[in-house]
Amino acid sequence: MGKKVFIDLSHPFFGDMPLWPYFSKPEIAPMHSMAKGGVVTQTIKCTMHTGTHADAPRHVMERMFDGRRALYSHELPVDAYAGEAVCLDVRTPDWQLTTAEHLDDAVARAGMKPEELEGMVVCIRTGMHLKFDDSKDYYHYSIGNGVEAGNWFLKHKVKCVAMDQQALDHPLHTSMGNNGTRMMLEGFSGKNICEEFIEKYGEEAYAEFDKELYIKIHGQTKYDEKFGALEAIGCYGTWEPCHKLLLGNYIVGVENLGGDLEKVVNKRFRFFAFPIRWHLGDGSMVRCVAEIDEDDLNDVPSRTYPYGAM
Repeated sequence: MGKKVFIDLSHPFFGDMPLWPYFSKPEIAPMHSMAKGGVVTQTIKCTMHTGTHADAPRHVMERMFDGRRALYSHELPVDAYAGEAVCLDVRTPDWQLTTAEHLDDAVARAGMKPEELEGMVVCIRTGMHLKFDDSKDYYHYSIGNGVEAGNWFLKHKVKCVAMDQQALDHPLHTSMGNNGTRMMLEGFSGKNICEEFIEKYGEEAYAEFDKELYIKIHGQTKYDEKFGALEAIGCYGTWEPCHKLLLGNYIVGVENLGGDLEKVVNKRFRFFAFPIRWHLGDGSMVRCVAEIDEDDLNDVPSRTYPYGAM
C-alpha cells in the first residue's frame, strides 16, 4: 500500500466563476494591501450556493418528511458531511433523467452491491463537471435527477450524495424550467428549454418536469403515486423533488463536485465536505476532499481550468 493522499474534488472559487443563472457574481474587494498596510485582507460577498457547496434542508422546504421544521446547516451533525465513500460512474443519456437502472449499472461497474451503500457518501460522476463553465451546456442542458433517483438513494440509505452537476435535480425540475419562479430560460434555438425538450423527447418525457402536464397525460392518481409524498408535506411535486427527498430525509446534498474527480472514479475513499459553522445557514460552500491510497488513484492528468480569468 502507498501513502494516503488528499484529492481536491472542488471547483476553484474566484470573482468571475460560473454561477447559477440568476445569481450575482461574487464581489471580492481588498481592504488592506501589502504596500499600504503590510497585510493583505479581502472581503467577499456572494451567495453560499456559489460553486461547490452543500444545501441545507431549509434552503428548499419548510418541513422535513417526519414533520419537523426543516433544518438549517448548523443543525445537521458534522459527520453528516463526511464518511466512507465511493465515486460512481453514472452514464445518463444526454439531457435526460438519471434512473434507478443507471445507478444500479454504475454500482455494478464499481464492483459493489447496492446494499453496501448504506451509511456511505455517494459521489456521482456523470462528466458534467468537465463542462463547468458560464454556459448553457452546463446549466441549461445538464443531465440530472428527479423522483426516481431520489427514491433510489433513500432505498439504499446513503448518508450524503455529492453530484458533479449544476444541482441535485435536473435543470427542468428547477426554476430554469416551468417550476418555482418559472424562468423557462432561452436555449440555443431561441425557444425556451421546455419547448426544446418537448421537441427532442416528446411531451410524455417532458411531463416528468411539469405538474399540470403530468396530470393531464397520466391523471391525478398517477401523479399522487409518484409525487404524493412531496405534496403531503406542502411541496410542489415537480419542483426540485430530488433535493427535497434527500434533504427532507436528513441526507446531505453537495452540488458542483469537480476538481480531480476523474482520479477517484469507481474508487472507494474517505470523503470530507465540511460547511462553515453558520447558525441558521441555508447552505455553505464546501471544500470537497477525498482521502485515498495513492496507489489506488486512476492514472489521469490533474484537472486544469481554462475558463474565465484562469
